[in-house]
Order: sequence, then structure tokens, then C-alpha cells
Amino acid sequence: MNDSSFRHRLNQLDQLLCDSAHLWRPQPFKQRRPQWCEDYPQLTDWLLGLTESELQRLNDDPDRALQQLSGYLPALKDLAELIALPELPAQQYAAPENRFFNGMPGRKRSQIEAFVSRIGEVKSPLLEWCGGKGYLGRLLGRNWRKPVLTLEWNPTLCQAGQQQADRQSIAQQFQVTDVLAPHFSPSITGHHAVALHACGELHRRLHQQVIAQRSPALDIVPCCYALGVEQQYQPRTEGLKLQLYRDDLRLAVTETVTAGQREIKQRDREMAWKLGYSEWRYTQPGEAEYRTFKPVNKRWLQSGFSGFCHELAERDGLTLGDFDASGFEALGWQRQRDMMRLQVLRHGFRRALELWLVLDLSCELERQGYQVSLGTFCSRDMTPRNIMISARLMEPANGVR
Repeated sequence: MNDSSFRHRLNQLDQLLCDSAHLWRPQPFKQRRPQWCEDYPQLTDWLLGLTESELQRLNDDPDRALQQLSGYLPALKDLAELIALPELPAQQYAAPENRFFNGMPGRKRSQIEAFVSRIGEVKSPLLEWCGGKGYLGRLLGRNWRKPVLTLEWNPTLCQAGQQQADRQSIAQQFQVTDVLAPHFSPSITGHHAVALHACGELHRRLHQQVIAQRSPALDIVPCCYALGVEQQYQPRTEGLKLQLYRDDLRLAVTETVTAGQREIKQRDREMAWKLGYSEWRYTQPGEAEYRTFKPVNKRWLQSGFSGFCHELAERDGLTLGDFDASGFEALGWQRQRDMMRLQVLRHGFRRALELWLVLDLSCELERQGYQVSLGTFCSRDMTPRNIMISARLMEPANGVR
């Protein structure tokens, strides 16, 4: 994406997301039928009529889903163009021998190697933010022969990473650090900062520190935007109209390509049982409104639907009494089936929300004197969180800023 287009594209996304909030903000899990179902009956009928295989294809191919949705909502044709991102060009990278990655899952290795191959020349000492065992920093240090400082809060991971770095004779030092601690300000001046899938406030704090300390370079792949946001996201860019809340930020990262069949079946069952319990709860005096679920003990799922509901009712201070377990379970599965289909529309806006958040960070970097590149560093099959921000501090004219 051309850096001069960042603010223009952000403004366009901001307007489109504001105008379409009535489509993506309502949650079918919390409402049997959002208002848009009445406003767009043909779209609703199409979604509810999807077979399991058709639904799976749309979930696996967001571009296809958006294309088909735009047949009912022409405004979404503009959305598809707005969220398109280029693939960042591959740079010089010499892959090490396999033993370098001992102990690392294959998918994580692929992500790290893809990240490293998109960075380009590293001219400064490296700072690896929330680095775990330091695989990313170690690979970059080896590739560019630069010293690496890895910040990580878990001392066990730091110790393991330091041992690996010492065995491989890589100049990497680990620092046990909570980067979110109050008043923590790491000395990162002069460092090239990197972070792969830094969650929520972790990537926002790094972004803030890079700008404050005028670090020469930043390469970051954000993730889990809701973490660290108590109620409402505070944008870095002035003049935006869209207001995003925690549930909106969660929507941006609900897509996954790594779940196994067993995990999917358990997820679907938990959803259906929660919805079945909600339907029963709506029949109780004073319980007509949706009530947010607290985290559910996974052991409750092993005691059947009736036992599951008994646990929830006890926690809610309710009594099941004469409970039609089979009827409400069937109703829950019907709600789950409908919800999965109605969510196709909401999910069509996930990438737009994520890109709005990434563009907000990119525009602030650009405003602070950085040259910014934005694009994907790997395929969606490797990870849906594949947007990478690369920023380089521009030299001021005549040494004056």
C-alpha cells in the first residue's frame, strides 16, 4: 500500500464502517434476529438457507463471502477494494539448518521465517519485544549479524532462550521484563524493534515507545486488539468518527484457521448449550433481556446438557424446576445453526475493522516522521493475523526536525 494513501484510506474505512455499523455491530448470539434481518429479507433467507458445506466455504474464503454478500449489499463492493493489501516483497534471507528451530511448532516456524524474509536490511541492534524464547530475534541476529536484546516477562522462557543463544554463539541477551508495568520505559533508542503477534496493549505500548524514543526502525504484526482495552479504543489519529468497543475489537480477530475438528465440535456444543440455556432463562420472570455469560468451567460440558444448565442456573441464582432438557437443547442447536449463518455478514467486516486499527497506528507513525510500508507477510492459511507494519525513521533535512 502506498504510504501517501494511508490517511485517505483510513478516512474512507472510517466512513464506511460508521455507515454500516447496523450490519456488523449486532451479535446474532445475543439476538435471535438482528434488525437487519427485517431490513434485508432476501439476504436473510439466503444466509439461513446455506448448507453446511456452503457455510464452510464462505468461512474458509473471506473474499468469496464478501463477494457474495455484496450481491445483496452493493456498498460492500467498495469495502472489498478498501481492504485489499499487497504482499510485502521477500528480502534476502538464508534459512538455517533445521536444528536451529528445535522445539518450535511447524506453524510458528513458518510464521517467523516469513516475518524475517519481509523485513529487509537490519542496520541497528535488534530489540525483540515480548519474545518468549527469542526465536525471532535469534534468527534475525544470525541473519544480519546484529546483537539482540529480547524482552520477556517469563523467566523460564528467558533462561531457555539464553541457553539456546549461547549454544549457537549468537549475541542475544534476555531481560526479564513486564513491558506493561507502570512507568516502564525501556531504553530502545538506536534499536530496530520487532514483534510478531504482540497482543493488544503490548503492540500499542511498543508503538508508543518507538515513537517516543525515535527508534530507527519498527517491524510489527499486531494481534488480539481487545486485550488491554477496558471499554473503548482510543485512536491515535485525530478526526475519526468510528468508536470501537471491546466487543468490536474482538470481532476483528475471531477468524482462525488452526482449530482441529475436536476443538470445533466442543466450541459448537458449548455455543448450542449456552443458547439453549438462554432460551430457558428468557422464560423466567425478570429475565427477558440477554445476560452476558461469565467464563464456563469446561468440566460442566461433560455432564450433559441438563447438568450444564443446572450449573449455570445455580451460578445465576435461578432454579431449573420442571425443566424440558430435550426441548431446550434442540432449541439451542437451532439457534446455533442460525447464528453461524447470520454471522457470515458480521464476519464480512472483520478485515475492515482490523485494517482500520492498523491504519490508525500507521498514520501516527507517518505523522511522527516515519516512512511506513503496510502489507501481508504471509498467506492467510499460515495465520489470519498477517498484516505487517514496517516503519523507518526518515532523516530530517539539514539535521533539523
